[in-house]
Formats: sequence, C-alpha cells, structure tokens
Amino acid sequence: MGKPKFYDFCVHAVPDGEDTAEQLAALARYFGYSGIALANHSDKLPQSRPVLPSCNEFEVFRGIELVEENPSKLQGLIGKFRKSVDVLIVHGGSENVNRAALENPRVDILNHPAFDKSSGLNQVLAKAAAENNVAIGLTLRPLLHTRGPRRVRLLSDLRANLDLARKYDVSLVLSSGAMSCFDLRSPMEALALAEVCGLEEEEALEAMTTTPENIISRNRPGPGRVREGIEVLEEGDYF
Repeated sequence: MGKPKFYDFCVHAVPDGEDTAEQLAALARYFGYSGIALANHSDKLPQSRPVLPSCNEFEVFRGIELVEENPSKLQGLIGKFRKSVDVLIVHGGSENVNRAALENPRVDILNHPAFDKSSGLNQVLAKAAAENNVAIGLTLRPLLHTRGPRRVRLLSDLRANLDLARKYDVSLVLSSGAMSCFDLRSPMEALALAEVCGLEEEEALEAMTTTPENIISRNRPGPGRVREGIEVLEEGDYF
C-alpha cells in the first residue's frame, strides 16, 4: 500500500480569506498535502475567474461554498456552478437548507449543518445524504477559534452527527476551513485533532484521503464515461 495522499477541501483565499491562493497552496504543499480545494463563499467570489496555482505533484482544485438561505435559490446556484467547479460545497445552518443540499446528488459536501439547538442532522437527512452520496464536512477552524460553552456545543453537535454518519454510512470530509495560512494544519495535526473530536483514526484518514479522491473522480470522469453506470468502450476494451 502506497503512501496516502492528503487533501484539504475547504480553503478560502482572498477576497474571502486573508491570503492568496498561491500562499495557501505553497504552505499546504509544504505541510505534505497532495492538493487543496479553493472554496470561497459564493458571496465572496473574486471579480474574475482566478488562475489556479500549478505545482508539481500538487493540485489546486476549483471549488465553491454556496451561501443561500432560500432553498429554491440554492438549487439555482447549484445548477449555475456545478459544471464549473471540482468541489461543490453548501454552507448549511437551517433545516430547509440542509435538506435541499442533502437531497441533491449534485452537491459534494454539506458544511456547518448545525443551527439553534440542533446538530443539523437527523435520521431522515442522514439517509438522504447516504442515498445521494453527499458528504458531511467537518471543519476544524470553528473548533480552534472558540472557547468555553461554544466549543462544548460544537463538539456535541459534531459527535451527534458522527453517530448518524456511522449508522447510515455517510461519507465525511475533514478540512481546515482555513481563512488564512494561520488556520492551515498539517495532515498529522488534523488527524490528531479529529481523534480528539471523536473520530477513529481510520475514519479521519478516509475523510482526508479516500473521500476527497472519490469526489474528484466523480466530477472528473474519464473520457469514455457518459454518466453514472455507463461507459463507452474502445475496440479492444471488451476483454
């Protein structure tokens, strides 16, 4: 078994975050990541489509984190951006938004599902996430920037959602949610923090390696793939 490839699939660059895509990519590569997804919030996009940094054996994926409280408008944003990004994330935070995201197979990840006194997920939504192959995002930045009762609440919500994810076999994506280079953590640090939050080592590893790879594989199909379950075979590929 080869060395695992780690990915951070939620990083925010200027004008959403404080640092440039080049700075974030350089530090993530130094930390040992194989790639990151630049996923600015949809209300903090740059005026022009940015040119992604290019590095040997390191890839910067084009992503977005959609912010919209109206479920109907959210569906419109999903349709607008789906074909132009590698990683499509929805910023949750209400039952209606969470449901709209988890019932749409074009969504890759739901981040920040918690709201009021709810962790944001229940049995129905967890089943929808599993059926539509939408991963639940676990971001480290909120945990690192809170203290006291607020941190206790975040940990409680995370563990409740983790229990549901385990029960219904929902994929997880562990990311930094970085708004600057100071928010980035090395893969080993992220894994250690994840275990403190309640993830098993294997779960945390899969959430930073296998699941991100599956998302990219799904959104960047090979030249012969037409749609899910259908593939065009060239002559000589039948046997």
